[in-house]
Amino acid sequence: MAGNAKEGGMEPESRYTLVGAVLVSLIVAAAFASVWLSRSGVASDFRYYTIHFQRQSLEGLQVGGDVNMQGIKVGRVETFSIDRKNINRVNVEIRVARSTPVSTNTLAVVARNLVTGIARINLETPSPPGPELEEVPDGESYPVIGEGTSDFEQIARTANSLVITAEASLKKLDSLLDDDNRKAFTEVLVGVRDLAVGLNQRLDTLDRTANSLGETAQALTGAANSFRKSSESIAGVAERVGSRVEPLAQQADATLQDARSMIREVQSTVRDLGSATRTLERDVGALARRTEDAADVGVLEVRATAQELRVGVEKLSRVLDRLQDPRAALLGPGERQLGPGEQIK
Repeated sequence: MAGNAKEGGMEPESRYTLVGAVLVSLIVAAAFASVWLSRSGVASDFRYYTIHFQRQSLEGLQVGGDVNMQGIKVGRVETFSIDRKNINRVNVEIRVARSTPVSTNTLAVVARNLVTGIARINLETPSPPGPELEEVPDGESYPVIGEGTSDFEQIARTANSLVITAEASLKKLDSLLDDDNRKAFTEVLVGVRDLAVGLNQRLDTLDRTANSLGETAQALTGAANSFRKSSESIAGVAERVGSRVEPLAQQADATLQDARSMIREVQSTVRDLGSATRTLERDVGALARRTEDAADVGVLEVRATAQELRVGVEKLSRVLDRLQDPRAALLGPGERQLGPGEQIK
């Protein structure tokens, strides 16, 4: 009885042990199956890449953060860590869908939501895209996507530069506008104001002068019109006088030609008379030398008579010369026609 009882107590224990072993085996098999399925099924739908960030801030970036391309979520952030060899570089590993076109010229840019501050990674590929990125560099576990330049970071740098420049400018302006410079600047402003007032007054004077010039121009225009009318009247009168004087001028010209021919004849006669007078003087002188015994009184009288005759001939010749110029005969001799010591009266 006792032996049967022991055999009956051991049978349930062995049965429980078998059931436990089967359950453990099933759990291990399920675990292996899940790992195998994750590697061969779900994991095969993604590709992994590494990004080294040095120029961009990763503030707000979290594990599980979005990875976008053209505004579409194509993956997530797996891990990130600071590089031990270069503390200014952050190594980020991302996982993207296998169908995502990642090229050799694709760049990674950090974008940030301005409201929540949560960061994401945008993959940007310029046109035309390059070959598909597949090569794994030495020392890396995955292909490396290059770091791009964030527009937000550029704006932030530009704003920071502007702030620094503005601060420096304000300091320089503050040092420039000290008490002496402010006083001088105030004096300059007062001078400019006085100059503006003076220019305004001068402009008023110029306006009045311009008005006066306009009135004078109108008056000169009227005078010019009157002068033109007077000139036309004088021209008409001159034309009429010319038409009347022309016959008289022709007659006077003929008369002057006759007078000139008569004067030439008289001049010829006077020249002959002068020649005769000089011959008479020579003869009288010869007679005086030959008749020394004659009375000196008679000879002297003859000589004086000859001299008076010569003077009269010279005066007659001068009168004839003047008659050759009708203007000198009517208005008197000119400066060139005066004799020694004579003056125009």
